[in-house]
Amino acid sequence: MTVEDYEQLQITEKLEQLQTSKFRSRFHLTDKEKKYIREKGRETIESHARDFIKKRLAPQQIDKDGKQTPMKGHPVFIAQHATATCCRGCLEKWHHIKKGKELTEVQQAYIVKIIMNWIDQQMKKQ
Repeated sequence: MTVEDYEQLQITEKLEQLQTSKFRSRFHLTDKEKKYIREKGRETIESHARDFIKKRLAPQQIDKDGKQTPMKGHPVFIAQHATATCCRGCLEKWHHIKKGKELTEVQQAYIVKIIMNWIDQQMKKQ
């Protein structure tokens, strides 16, 4: 098994675990959001995810932590709530990424991967 395979397995298992949460499992992409993703393209959405994570989640201290991610308005925001990557508290609880430290590039990349995996799953659903 390659490192990439192992990482993908971890992400798949984490997404399955998140689906056991009543709160997390209620998030889904609407047809409008799926259309937006198709129009913009996956690369653009992933770029948005990287930007949102870098600006809203990666800093050591976040103003209004727990309220920095809207519940709607962009597919990535919805994915963040579904994947518990919406605030540092959820990151610590679900992903064991400690608060109070700036996120590393590796941590940011992991967060973007789990978001994009969730979006990819949602895009396959009718």
